[in-house]
Amino acid sequence: MKNALLAIALAAAALPSWAQMSPVGTWRSIDDKSGEAKAEIRITESGGALTGRIEKSLKKDTQPDAACQECTDDRKGQPIAGLEIIRGGRKAEGKDVWEGGRILDPENGKEYRASFTPIDGGAKLEVRGYLAPFWGSQTWQRVQ
Repeated sequence: MKNALLAIALAAAALPSWAQMSPVGTWRSIDDKSGEAKAEIRITESGGALTGRIEKSLKKDTQPDAACQECTDDRKGQPIAGLEIIRGGRKAEGKDVWEGGRILDPENGKEYRASFTPIDGGAKLEVRGYLAPFWGSQTWQRVQ
């Protein structure tokens, strides 16, 4: 009986860490060149697919009415705040990675194939973008 109670207590204590092994949440993206925070992005999941929107820009020179002028699809001219930059991405079977999604770079209007992998117990998110044979990755910090 004591062993069963101990196992239940340990499992309950581990639940918060299991819940964090997902890209769902709010993340702070970091500029590759300057190392400064660029934006906070909120990622949600609906029907097993990810969606991510810029909650707010953290760049010092961002104008309050900034819009995605470089976008070439339905997001062209849309405000940066609230802009949907992640579309799709589903959890790979048996792995802690979400694949098959797309991510938009609003600074250049390019959209990349993307994967999202929680790391460091869910405190960070490895975001990998692919365009033809090239790829790049960023590590985002969890805000909440």
